[in-house]
Formats: sequence, structure tokens, C-alpha cells
Amino acid sequence: MSIKEIKKYDEDNNLIYHKEFTGSEYWYEYDENNNRIYWKNSSGYEEWFKYDKNNNLIYRKDSNGYENWQKYDENNNIIHYKSSNGTESWCKYDKKGRTIYITEKEYKEIGFRKKEKEYLSRTKCSRFEIMEI
Repeated sequence: MSIKEIKKYDEDNNLIYHKEFTGSEYWYEYDENNNRIYWKNSSGYEEWFKYDKNNNLIYRKDSNGYENWQKYDENNNIIHYKSSNGTESWCKYDKKGRTIYITEKEYKEIGFRKKEKEYLSRTKCSRFEIMEI
């Protein structure tokens, strides 16, 4: 007997259930703007998400206790990222939307020692994207 891959969608065509041929299962929930706000798998791992009024991801938390927060400018470019593991970074953009300045602060868990580095970059600061499972 072989296990089939099964996918179920809601009325907005959002994936709400996925069973892989391996037997692993995933469940998904969405807000009124079709942003994924929650998912879990059959192993017990879970993630929660919050978005701002422009549908930018501003908060993520997983069942292991890891959290991250993001802030955006008026052009929906990420300008601040902070995680529960102490990583923190700031981005600034030129008129063409390119990252021109990034400051990253890393904090060590014990002693809260700071390390700061600044550098110029032509690459755009990547937004945290939710990966399809």
C-alpha cells in the first residue's frame, strides 16, 4: 500500500493541509489577507506569524522558543531585524531602493558583549520570506 501525497486548499486557494508521500503532515492557517499566520507539522513543530497593515511580516515565533521581529519603512523595505538569539541589524536604502548602509549588532548570551560592524553594500537586505514546505 502506497501513501499518496494529499493537498487541501481553502476557498482562497491557500494550502491548509498537506500530507507528503512519506506520511508527514502539515496544517496551515491564514488571516483575512491570506497571510500565513500559523502552521504545524505532525512532529509537533509549530510557527506563528504576525503582519503589519501592509502585509509585511513583523513577528515570527516557533515552538522551540525562537522569535524574530522586523520593522519596515514607508516603502515596505525592512529597516530593523531583531531575533531572540541576539542578532540585530538595521538597513538604510538609497532612492533606488538599494541597501546603502547596514549596521549589525550581535549580542552574546552570556555577558551581553556587543560586536558592531558597519559596511556598505549594493545588495538589497533580504526580507524574511516564509518558505513553502
